[in-house]
Amino acid sequence: MTTKPSVLFVCVHNAGRSQMAAGWLTHLAGDRVEVRSAGSAPADQINPTAVAAMAEAGIDITDQAPKILTVDAVEASDVVITMGCGDACPVFPGKRYEDWKLDDPAGQGIDAVRPIRDDIRARIEHLIAELLPVPS
Repeated sequence: MTTKPSVLFVCVHNAGRSQMAAGWLTHLAGDRVEVRSAGSAPADQINPTAVAAMAEAGIDITDQAPKILTVDAVEASDVVITMGCGDACPVFPGKRYEDWKLDDPAGQGIDAVRPIRDDIRARIEHLIAELLPVPS
C-alpha cells in the first residue's frame, strides 16, 4: 500500500477558488487524499459567495480559513495546483504542477460563481481519476 497522495491548492487570497477546490476534493475523495490550500496573500475570510455556492452543492466550507502559502506546504505536497498566483508559488523539482485557469469569484454574485464551482468539480473528478486509479 502506498502512502496517500497530497494535493495543495493555491490562489492569491485562498478565499474562493482554492477553498472550493479543497472542499470538492475532500468531499469526493474522502480520506484517500491529503488536502491543503493556501494563498500568496491570504484574505481575512473565505468569500461568502463561494461558501454559499458550495453549500448549494451540499458541501460546508465554513470551518475553513485563508492560510498563508509556506514552503513547507509545497514541499509536503505531491501535486500543487495553482489558480492565478503566478510567480508567488515556490517550485520544487520532482513535484507535479498544474495551473488551472479559472475566473476569480471575488466580487462576483452567486450566478457567476456557480459555473466556477462546477468547473472546479469537473477538474477535481479528473484529478481523482488520475491520483486514485480504480484497481483492476
